[in-house]
Amino acid sequence: MIRQSRAAVAAIVLALTAVPALAQDLTGTLKKIKDSGTITIGHRETSIPFSYLDDKQQPIGYSMDICAAIVEEVKKELALTQLTVKYNPVTPQTRIPLLANGTVDIECGSTTNTLTRQKQVAYAPITYITGTKLLVKKSSKIKSYKDLKGKTVVVTQGTTNERVIKALSDKENLGIKFLNAKDHGESFLTVESGRAVAFSMDDILLYGLVAKAKNPKDFEVVGDYLSYDPYGIMYRKNDDDLGVVVRRAVGKLFASGDINKLYNKWFLEKLPSGETMGVPMSPLLKAAITLQNLPD
Repeated sequence: MIRQSRAAVAAIVLALTAVPALAQDLTGTLKKIKDSGTITIGHRETSIPFSYLDDKQQPIGYSMDICAAIVEEVKKELALTQLTVKYNPVTPQTRIPLLANGTVDIECGSTTNTLTRQKQVAYAPITYITGTKLLVKKSSKIKSYKDLKGKTVVVTQGTTNERVIKALSDKENLGIKFLNAKDHGESFLTVESGRAVAFSMDDILLYGLVAKAKNPKDFEVVGDYLSYDPYGIMYRKNDDDLGVVVRRAVGKLFASGDINKLYNKWFLEKLPSGETMGVPMSPLLKAAITLQNLPD
């Protein structure tokens, strides 16, 4: 009886100490979030409809809704009743440095998952697939990148599209002159004002910019796809405890079909500002969602 009592006491003590031990075992971003009670989301300001500012200057979009699901999963993982969400704007040039140095915890924008970037950051499952095309004024008569010989093109610094169009110019001796912009909004204004004849960017972002333009009918998106660009939410490299939570959250959206509801909300229905993207989900994205739908 004495031995049984001692065993029972030991079991109770072990159970009581298990929760603190788990808390002490937290590392990386999850520990940072638990200790501070805050998670910081890096967002874009003009990446329509993924991550951009509404008329109240609040970040909204398809990627922001996905990140909201990730935040809820983090709360559940850490057994938190409350979790403060802070927002920090990022640009193509700053998004990876601000993630790496701890300023933001996850980046919710329109970032292409590349092998080169994977040396610095980690990615959630692919949630959109696009590719590089050209935004031009209809009056320019430009239909292909080959029509850009000797002309001026604007690019947003730090994007994969910048590298793609510059490589094409060098490979085919097009002699394209390049202007650099800090974000997509500035790039669009450069074409709108006539300082550049084209803006090289992911086609879906170009459609978003045209939809919000003062005179949408003045512009068109042209050319064949010049690249393959799969988008994913970024988080810090070598932080797989958070990575499992991120992948679980996105996986739940895939398994439940809620990802389709989010897609329809931002790509088929009217945006909060009244425009409609009118872009159905591609067979390629449908296949990617099915292939990435891992069991819990």
